[in-house]
Amino acid sequence: MRNRVLLLNLYFVLVLCGCQSVSYYSQAIDGQLNIMMNRQPISELLDDPLTPENLKNRLSLVLEIREFAQNKLHLPVENHYLSYVDLNRPYVVWNVFAAPEFSLTPKTWCYPVVGCVAYRGYFSEEAAHRYANGLKKRNYDVYVGGAIAYSTLGWFDDPVLSTIMYLSETESASLIFHELAHQILYIPDDTAFNESFATAVEQEGMRRWLITKGDPETYNLFIVKYQRHRQFVDLIMNYRRQLESLYQSNLQTPEKKGQKVVLFNQLKRDYETLKNEWNGASRYDSWFRQELNNAKLVSVLTYQDFVPAFRKMMQKKDGNLKQFYAECLRVSQKSKTERYSSLTHYLDNQ
Repeated sequence: MRNRVLLLNLYFVLVLCGCQSVSYYSQAIDGQLNIMMNRQPISELLDDPLTPENLKNRLSLVLEIREFAQNKLHLPVENHYLSYVDLNRPYVVWNVFAAPEFSLTPKTWCYPVVGCVAYRGYFSEEAAHRYANGLKKRNYDVYVGGAIAYSTLGWFDDPVLSTIMYLSETESASLIFHELAHQILYIPDDTAFNESFATAVEQEGMRRWLITKGDPETYNLFIVKYQRHRQFVDLIMNYRRQLESLYQSNLQTPEKKGQKVVLFNQLKRDYETLKNEWNGASRYDSWFRQELNNAKLVSVLTYQDFVPAFRKMMQKKDGNLKQFYAECLRVSQKSKTERYSSLTHYLDNQ
């Protein structure tokens, strides 16, 4: 009942604000309400003889991850991940990213409470693509990506979703650590800061989780996977710099269009070279199979911009997570310009 009252109150606030269409907020509220109304307590599912054994094993793993997050990573688990929802679809939401034709500055959407973010979420894939097509007609580069989980930032008790049940143990832990990190720190209007912080916590959590598990083979695989992801991100960062240089140049529009195509084609070739170094590992093939554009790059950069800075900050605190969180909170209270200056300072003093 409390959750339903919160949703209804939020709906009326949003309507009065008039900051977005009622139809958009209606689908968002309906989608969240549907999730909350279909929760099943994990404890009951574990006791139910009709629950499939593989689901029981996965839910037991979630409880183990949850306990580790609370006791070892000092993350505020509260009542999160104590229930389960079967969504019968591959993603919980589809996020729309957009950027101008000649810019890597993402379009943002502003909402009450959460502030401005660099994506717009839909519980319907069709609705997401319909909205994206409208942005295309306004000459935006767009990208629609499915998300298997999200955080309600403490407004509701987040359940375990069926969308993460196919993940490996390490992927499940990684996702839960990331989403719980948002419970510690979230700044309205700063997606890059929020997501980079959560990604840094996720990576450190995974390192500690696998060490605790005493599985050196899985840990070594995680390190390899992490290093390759870092190389992928570095590749995207490199092309961001080249594209930004192009967009800021005095070239005429037709020339910029042509050079943009050249750079994105070169990005694909450089990825193939990287794959050869990885002995053909194809983790990012599906990402490159889709059209490359500014919005596609933004979807990666949003989560990675400041991860190295947060990692460096963590090292400066000798891995003491409580001190690290306190420092992040201190930095978060600065203006956006000062925040970014502080993070850059950590990178410049590596």
